[in-house]
Amino acid sequence: MNPDKTNINNTPSPVAEDEIDLIQLAKTLWAGRRTVIKTTLIFMALGLFIALFSAKEFTASTTMVPQSAKGGSSLGGSLGGLAAMAGINLGSAGSGSTIPPSLYPKIIESVPFQKEMMKTLLTIEGQKEKVSFQDYYLEIAKPGLFGYIKKYTIGLPGLILNAIRGKDQGALSEVEGNDQLLTISQYDKKLMNILSSQLSLEVNDKDGYVSISSRMPEARPAAEMVQRAQVLLQEAITDFKIKKAKEQMTFIEERYAEKEAAFTVAQNKLARFRDQNKNVSTAMAQTQMERLQSEFSMASSVYTELAKQLETQKIQVKEDTPVFTIIDPVSVPLDKSKPKRPMILIIWIFLGGIVGVGMVFGKEFFASIKKQWSE
Repeated sequence: MNPDKTNINNTPSPVAEDEIDLIQLAKTLWAGRRTVIKTTLIFMALGLFIALFSAKEFTASTTMVPQSAKGGSSLGGSLGGLAAMAGINLGSAGSGSTIPPSLYPKIIESVPFQKEMMKTLLTIEGQKEKVSFQDYYLEIAKPGLFGYIKKYTIGLPGLILNAIRGKDQGALSEVEGNDQLLTISQYDKKLMNILSSQLSLEVNDKDGYVSISSRMPEARPAAEMVQRAQVLLQEAITDFKIKKAKEQMTFIEERYAEKEAAFTVAQNKLARFRDQNKNVSTAMAQTQMERLQSEFSMASSVYTELAKQLETQKIQVKEDTPVFTIIDPVSVPLDKSKPKRPMILIIWIFLGGIVGVGMVFGKEFFASIKKQWSE
């Protein structure tokens, strides 16, 4: 008998080793099945507890498409064309600045915007009158079970610091609010953090639409927050877009009022002189008449021209005002968005199974290391 041949036949193949390893893993897992089952049940109980006691949240949203007039005003288009042919550039009265949609989130995060949002009146269940967002979270809203746990564990250092500093921090904005600088109190900062976590804005550059969403513990307040955010955002964008045109219109209105008064004075002087000198034909009277007539004509020309410019500028403001097309209007949500209890339970059961299997194989691994160390 050939000894080499015998050795070759007795050498285990890689496939056999893999089969042996899989069987051994299965045996190890079966032997530790109690640990896996216990760990899974513990995690399932934790998941059920979290799913039952998690605070409810309702999400409301809206989608709009901002549109603005492009190019200059159609008024005086022929005049602009003739000037261009003559090599003169009259410019465009309607070429005001426009906020790009990519900067809309910055508006939402700005301090003035959030301070206005904190004044939003909300319809809260159990309250006879509407309350502001600020009053709701400072006086009415309850943090819930997990809120209390977080407050007195992770948030305990903050509570201690606030107790040491005292309550004067809350009046910071009132004390320093007389100057031109924006100031916020500790309470404002807390409310802004809550607002930032609940209010979100998404800009789709490809399709050109903007979505605003808000999460609140109740359905109607969520819709009211989105509605208020939509109005404030539209106002901010509109004010920025037509600011230059409105300033110019205000300037023309002031000059128009001045020249209207001057026109009335010149008109009254001329009428009074004519009434007093009906039968007088002296050279002095004629000269005085011509002078008053000249003053009246000048005042009338300026007054008429300013009236035209004022009407033109009013139309320009209308043209520059951006238009927001509401694709998906705000509606009160019927179903809560959180918590998704079945999903929470499934995730925790799955996590418990993974932890249980890891404990079984980890125990086997450390036992083999301990055995090798002892040898």
